[in-house]
Amino acid sequence: MTSVPLIDQIAERVERLLVRHDELRRTNELLAQQVQALTQERDSLRSRLLAARARVDALIDKLPTTQPAPLGPTDDKP
Repeated sequence: MTSVPLIDQIAERVERLLVRHDELRRTNELLAQQVQALTQERDSLRSRLLAARARVDALIDKLPTTQPAPLGPTDDKP
């Protein structure tokens, strides 16, 4: 059985680390893109929510202000 020299073992581990580093870097780039896309979507939804809220508030302001009918017994007795 032939023993692999220490320098070859170290070189192999370094190569694996470099491959893993590259994979993690690419994964990080993809995650950063996803964060950016989700941030843009959140900002868009927030803007739409504020616009809808403003429209609802405007509609509420247009509602007539009437006095509620007094609560009490009614004369609906037979």
